[in-house]
Amino acid sequence: MSILEQFRLDGRVALVTGASRGLGQAMAVGLAEAGADVAGLDRTPDCEETCVQVEALGRRYFNLSMDLLAATVDDLNRAVVQVVEALGRLDILVNNAGIIRRAPALDYTEADWDDVIAINLRAVFFLSQAAGRVMASQGGGKIINVASMLSFQGGILVPSYTASKSAVAGLTRALANEWAPLGINVNAIAPGYMATENTAPLRADPVRSRAILDRIPVGRWGDPDDLKGAVVYLASDAARYVHGAILPVDGGWLAR
Repeated sequence: MSILEQFRLDGRVALVTGASRGLGQAMAVGLAEAGADVAGLDRTPDCEETCVQVEALGRRYFNLSMDLLAATVDDLNRAVVQVVEALGRLDILVNNAGIIRRAPALDYTEADWDDVIAINLRAVFFLSQAAGRVMASQGGGKIINVASMLSFQGGILVPSYTASKSAVAGLTRALANEWAPLGINVNAIAPGYMATENTAPLRADPVRSRAILDRIPVGRWGDPDDLKGAVVYLASDAARYVHGAILPVDGGWLAR
């Protein structure tokens, strides 16, 4: 098989959380462009725009409506079962869904702490566990977590987000250690400063926005489409010997 053929995802099924917009939508479409059928899990009742883009590529799309904040472990297990029933298998899981709550650490509320940890970490582990069981029975698969620049740094006014994304990086390595022998690659993408809803307050603040842009060597905010190459690579056979990696897609932010 040639190297370009190794990047193809024909016949594979991907589950992407937070697929209705932003980074999740871009990654879902990127996987479909490489040949995968896609299940999109999102708290919104439908992901019509994502569905239209995926189906326009000749791929199947299955929508799952679920609020990860309220989801139980049983709910997450059922979601994986539904994907397998609807699309026949599950080869790729992209744990993209996440939230951020901003406040000074001295004033940070219990609710904001718990909500962020529930979606950004708890749901990531238990959805990975459910998917991992299916993948192990199939002989392998790919789990791709979405980490952050704050998996490496402390950030400002986001203690629970930083804690959760640092934990995602650690969890990625821990699961890679256990599941590599099962043929499951567990890796993560660490997006840099992307033009999404999560960064809207930063982009609206002229002082913070300028400070961020001045540090990014490429000189611009990232676009969700910038993640397509990374997610397709980690989901493909081309990354078969990559386990426990955290891949920054950051315009050079960490190198600075």
